[in-house]
Amino acid sequence: MVFELDPTEISFPDPRLGDNDGLIAIGGDLSVDRLLLAYSNGIFPWFDFRRRKKILWWCPMQRFVIFPERIHVSHSMKNLMNKGDYSVTINQDFNAVIANCSQLRYKEEGAWLGKRMIAAYTELHQQGFAASIEVWNKDKQLVGGLYGVTIGRNFFGESMFSLVPSASKIALIYLANFLKEHNGGLIDCQFETPHLKTMGGEFISYEQYMQILNT
Repeated sequence: MVFELDPTEISFPDPRLGDNDGLIAIGGDLSVDRLLLAYSNGIFPWFDFRRRKKILWWCPMQRFVIFPERIHVSHSMKNLMNKGDYSVTINQDFNAVIANCSQLRYKEEGAWLGKRMIAAYTELHQQGFAASIEVWNKDKQLVGGLYGVTIGRNFFGESMFSLVPSASKIALIYLANFLKEHNGGLIDCQFETPHLKTMGGEFISYEQYMQILNT
């Protein structure tokens, strides 16, 4: 069942009552308070900004995640990272990362990272609830990265980009290592992709997912 959100009330229905594909609600806004409540319960917005004015909210019951200590780094990736051709930073250019993520998919059908979403996550970042990982080449040019929401020990991945081969993988590995070093919880990948599966992505139940978020 898909619920219509009351725009005057910041709340969500029980995600277990949603559709089988994970869609649980429509409407509402992208305010910081609503987004924080959503992510704290495993809910995230995702909608085609060209075709829809109302926001779609999702919460799959099988969650595709990466545990930082289980991330898979291939032999070729280790060699690439050991060459020293790239450097990695955190929160040095959030605006550029989210802009690149948007631009690379902007003309695709179903593109979701439009002006409203960019403004919402930029505000989250300014308030300390969203972070970016940047990958730079030797000429100090931004060549890849990722961004996501940060609540407590956990990182909720939103999007990544690469302007050179494997730059987004470098960003993800760096993020996983950072979380390992700082007692991080999980990296929420939202949806399964072949790219993320090869790097250690796995499914867990919503119940297990929420147990981790609440510890």
